[in-house]
Amino acid sequence: MYMKEKASILIGNGLVVTMDDKRRVIPGGYVAIEGDRIVGVGKGDGRDRFDAEEYIDARGSIVMPGFICAHTHFYGALLRASPWFAKIEPPTDFMQNLQRIWWALDVLLTHEDAYAAALIGSIDFVKSGTTMFFDNISAPTSIDGILDHMEKAVNEVGIRGILSFEATQRRSLEEGVRGVRENERFIKKNNSDPSKLVKGAIYLHASFTVSDDLFIMAKEIAEKYNALLSIHAEEGLVDVFHNLERYGLRPIERMKRLGFLGPDVILVHVVQANDDELKIIKETGATVAHNAMSNMLNAVGVPPVPKMLKMGITVGIGNDGYIFDVFENMRSTYLIHKVWNLDPRLMTPLEVVEMATINVAKMFHVEKELGSLEEGKKADVIIIKPEFTPTPVNEETVYGHLVNTFNGRDVDTVIVNGRFIMKGRKLLTIDEEKAVERVHKTVEKLWDRLLEKGEYQLDYLKL
Repeated sequence: MYMKEKASILIGNGLVVTMDDKRRVIPGGYVAIEGDRIVGVGKGDGRDRFDAEEYIDARGSIVMPGFICAHTHFYGALLRASPWFAKIEPPTDFMQNLQRIWWALDVLLTHEDAYAAALIGSIDFVKSGTTMFFDNISAPTSIDGILDHMEKAVNEVGIRGILSFEATQRRSLEEGVRGVRENERFIKKNNSDPSKLVKGAIYLHASFTVSDDLFIMAKEIAEKYNALLSIHAEEGLVDVFHNLERYGLRPIERMKRLGFLGPDVILVHVVQANDDELKIIKETGATVAHNAMSNMLNAVGVPPVPKMLKMGITVGIGNDGYIFDVFENMRSTYLIHKVWNLDPRLMTPLEVVEMATINVAKMFHVEKELGSLEEGKKADVIIIKPEFTPTPVNEETVYGHLVNTFNGRDVDTVIVNGRFIMKGRKLLTIDEEKAVERVHKTVEKLWDRLLEKGEYQLDYLKL
């Protein structure tokens, strides 16, 4: 008689979607966790191999790696359904969106607002099965120490993430430097400590609000600390026109000339890029965060994601601070490219699920630790328990159901780093009711300040 292996958590009899290199789907399979690691993935309930402290029968459920969000703005959640929108002159294009909404908001944000945004955003992520994210915040009047307040909220909920400050020189050159320095401070504090679930990165707003010197500074600091870099790239035509007028180059061409691009760079949006720029992205190894729902909301267009994937560019799904439910974002990604290109063959369910899991892990350079269910990897696992499915869910249909049937409310259990964060739809790490009440009070005060502010200010320094 042999000795069974130890497991702190054993999930058995589930439909296991591994997202490993072979994209194995195991019907009636198990995932075993010991400490913060996955120690077994296979067929059956696993009880013949493991002696578990806690066993979960996942019959009728899908077991898969936690989703990873390629790009978000927690503070975007603070304006959801705000009455302030009815008080401003409606923007007619992307640049007016920035001027009248986001740049009017960000100058009012405080450390408490940042904490509230990270708290409600992290809760929203957990409740829809996202276990890791890359966030950036723009708060030019509250730069110093702001990432620590956000980190506190994320740690209270218990998920994994990357926090960054959006360095911009739209108001002054010095302000952009301060933004990069805040990122550097947070990177130094967190990134070398393997016990910390929250890490830092360097974030620049966009090339039309950033000087050449700040690009170079950001790249040097990122290389010094082996940190990720990210920037909004060609979301709107203003980015393209500004760079052509000032530099005679399109944004991605300018970034290449400055030596900014590389495998450590995540380009967000890339809506307006031409074929030459896509070749640059491929050649440099940069990756792309795609935000389909935000692109629709801001009416900026649709990036050539199917072409990027065909070229071998790594693309991941983000939400840009709009709708945090990954299922809605996957569904939008699946559909928008079909209608935009008048071609129903574009995008498969598998491609879309890859863009919300293993692709993003590769973008974050954590694919050896996260993004799939494999022995030795970190135990970030979710269990989806759909209330209703119109057709059978099995190894042949599960990707189709993930994209076309399920939603965030079907997520039953969330485990991050081997720790239960949510079970039976109930958050275990915080008092959700008290947290939401605190966030609502903070948001009401922010909305009052917005309503008092009146007309938006055009604080934009053309570089």
